Amino acid sequence: MKLVVFGLAISSSWGNGHATLWRGLCRALARRGHHVVFFERDVPYYAAHRDLWELPQGQLRLYASWHDVSDVAARELADADVGMVTSFCPDATGAECLLLESSALRIFYDLDTPITLDRLARGERVDYIGPRGFADFDLVLSYTGGASLDELTSRLGARRAAPLYGSVDPEVHQPVPPVDAYRADLSYIGTYSADRQSAVERLFLGPARALPSHRFVLAGSQYPADFPWSTNILYKRHLSPDQHPEFYSSSRLTLNVTRGAMAATGYCPSGRLFEAAACGTPILSDSWPGLDRFFEPQREILVASTTADAVSAIQMPDDELRALARRARERTLAEHTADRRARELEEILDSLQSGGTDSRVGNHSSRGSGHAHSTAGVL
Repeated sequence: MKLVVFGLAISSSWGNGHATLWRGLCRALARRGHHVVFFERDVPYYAAHRDLWELPQGQLRLYASWHDVSDVAARELADADVGMVTSFCPDATGAECLLLESSALRIFYDLDTPITLDRLARGERVDYIGPRGFADFDLVLSYTGGASLDELTSRLGARRAAPLYGSVDPEVHQPVPPVDAYRADLSYIGTYSADRQSAVERLFLGPARALPSHRFVLAGSQYPADFPWSTNILYKRHLSPDQHPEFYSSSRLTLNVTRGAMAATGYCPSGRLFEAAACGTPILSDSWPGLDRFFEPQREILVASTTADAVSAIQMPDDELRALARRARERTLAEHTADRRARELEEILDSLQSGGTDSRVGNHSSRGSGHAHSTAGVL
């Protein structure tokens, strides 16, 4: 299968969760004999932080402007089996027009469904969606499952919708020796965001104040000058993606806090959940609808709502935390890898090509579940 993708960015993982997902998925598709051509506009921000220059058994097409590359894109689509436009693609409109002129399967992959639906609900413009919504696509893939799939069909006219959740590449995220600088009783990776600050206050800052003899480590950018730090919190402003395994492997327990729109829609697991689990790190998470479809609460993942819940989790015996982490890692390697998502994508496309008519194609979630760089989802 030849797959032509028009996306946000794969060449730079700096502040860009799309890149991490696509890198793992492209490697998995290549291992399965498929060929991916990825078109990415060469913008200064990502160019300055580029850390990938070629795709395995595929092609990375960097371009300065849509005018410069449209003819090349048309030639690539001429013999493609699948053409795909993604959310936050800066040239989504032009790519969609080319796709409609081709004979390839027309796919839109919304890696930011909660953001898309939230902006529409607020009456805001969504630049990567044209005036006809998704009506001209054969299929819409969504990073989010649950009721969001129905909204993609009812509000945006998608003929068919299917979840293709986040994933992890076990070759990149795996247990590694701990690093003293990152050692923590509780760690957290996350860019500052007002819509999850209340949860960070309850589940990270509150426990840090309650347990002054414990060590807490926070990694992320854009934290304001008046952020309420305590003396037992170590702050790392930037943590490159290749440092994540060391960070997680140095944590006795790590925290996941979900963005507001993602928590509201539910069925939208952050890729960092799978990354931490693949590194063998016990996870403490806020609660959101559908979490139990990906991990079993209190057996594979700890769930907290209050500071007291978080303190109790931190004080759990080491052997209980290690057992929980082992089960989560086993679940992740079985159900949440990039290779698993590549197989699910194959199944979804096979179903589409066989003439399935249901608005929901497949049901590929765990055990039956039904942006500019600063706003792109999957973070």
